[in-house]
Amino acid sequence: MEHLIWNADPTIFALGPLELRWYGLLFVGSFFLGLLILTRIYKREGKDPAVLDALLIYVMVGAVLGSRLVHCLFYEPEYYLSHPLEILKIWKGGLASHGGLAGVLITLYLFAKRYHTSYMWLLSRVAIPGALTAAFVRIGNLFNSEILGLPSDKPWAIIFSRVDMVPRHPVQLYEALSYLIIFVLLIAVYRRVTPAFATKILPGVFLVTVFTARFLLEYTKTRQESYTMDIPFTTGQMLSVPYVILGILWIIWAYKSDSKESSHDKASHS
Repeated sequence: MEHLIWNADPTIFALGPLELRWYGLLFVGSFFLGLLILTRIYKREGKDPAVLDALLIYVMVGAVLGSRLVHCLFYEPEYYLSHPLEILKIWKGGLASHGGLAGVLITLYLFAKRYHTSYMWLLSRVAIPGALTAAFVRIGNLFNSEILGLPSDKPWAIIFSRVDMVPRHPVQLYEALSYLIIFVLLIAVYRRVTPAFATKILPGVFLVTVFTARFLLEYTKTRQESYTMDIPFTTGQMLSVPYVILGILWIIWAYKSDSKESSHDKASHS
């Protein structure tokens, strides 16, 4: 059986020690695309989009710092604790999406306080382009021939010739497609419900769908961590579980809160 051989150069062009890589272009580009989406949302809801340039900086800093620290401390702790200065060398690669989300949650809180914005409102709207960024990052991983899938004889398996000649699950594409579907789902929910309910429900939907997809697709990946655990789950799965649980609780709270408000409104008008 013939399989697609993937040998794309991860570097678009290099000028001396400086390189422009597909991963970086997709990562940064997704944030600017997200900025355009948030601009439309702000205008749709009568808010001033002038603050979005500052929001972009907050989100990018949170995403990079959070994802880098979690990668270093959870996926390769022995190496980075022995070589702490290596943690600063982000350009060498090594970012973890779970940490990126944690970092964004923190910086969004700081932004909300600084600019007197509702944290919940902000969180729910940023969730929409957040799914798109996750998809772009996985396409970047594809160009880097990293986060490889397990060997597979499926007709759509891909040979990453920069690594080996073994046909593998294109798990980067699995995840990218999953996150694009979630992106469309979040937009559909946002447009169909009231703005008040969107504020409550969207973060929960994001957490449940993104990290359930991540948990399940880990079964098609090679292990990324540099150590072994005597449990049948990967580090990625273990880090996904708290987010899924939080998302489920969030959705339950959103529906209960909305139901209480509806009952109160009916009572006040009777």
